[in-house]
Amino acid sequence: MAFTEKYGPWALIAGASEGTGAAFARELAARGLNLVLIARRRAPLDALAHELAATHGIECTAETIDLASDSAAEQLKTVSAGREIGLFVSNAGADPNSSSFLSNDPQAWLDLVKRNVVTTMLACHHFAGAMRTRKRGGIILVGSGACYGGARGLGVYSGTKAFDLCFGEGLWAELRGHGVDVLNLLLGRTDTPELRRLLESRGAPIPVGLASPEDVARVGLERLPHGPVHNWGLADDEQGYAPQSAAARRERILMVEKAMADMAGSTRN
Repeated sequence: MAFTEKYGPWALIAGASEGTGAAFARELAARGLNLVLIARRRAPLDALAHELAATHGIECTAETIDLASDSAAEQLKTVSAGREIGLFVSNAGADPNSSSFLSNDPQAWLDLVKRNVVTTMLACHHFAGAMRTRKRGGIILVGSGACYGGARGLGVYSGTKAFDLCFGEGLWAELRGHGVDVLNLLLGRTDTPELRRLLESRGAPIPVGLASPEDVARVGLERLPHGPVHNWGLADDEQGYAPQSAAARRERILMVEKAMADMAGSTRN
């Protein structure tokens, strides 16, 4: 099945104004998909939408939504109404707080949970339902290696990313028999404007070896059919910094799936 047939005709990218989100938008536009671009800042989003429509001759619409708001999921439904969303890229999940848990107002952490957990879950429920009916489509949850364990200043962030990982794996298991692909794209340090702003605010130098947003988008789309996990910089069967390799996590899910099927069969008998 051609890429546009499998994942088109529309893709919705949450967190599309810069960095990896913008890179996904450019890669998908070059492949011929129409785009719904979502972010909080209007100016860069409009500029990107105009650039991609002019360059690639696609339809591209931009909508400003605060994904931490209580109405974010409903707003996503509204702006995508009438468009067949074949690919959903959940890319808006960075931690803007840069502080320890007790040094920040609880509302800041609640907003992070809403953005990374609640809105992501509700958006997937909406878009995946239509994909399952059509028997095609894809979902990319852009995550972080922080999902594998907490650390100082990362307690809430790593907790939300751990939820996304387990949720995405379960979604992959449920949808893989319906022609819908799901991938947790787990990144390390990536050369985004947000990271550069954070390092600048701390007076820290830009590290060497950062992943480029363009490589992230390219690899993410390459690995989408081979979910549920891709650990950035590691081969499918390589453990590296992760507790398990992506292949081992996949096999664990399939093993649990078989055990549950065997249990259900023995119960019926």
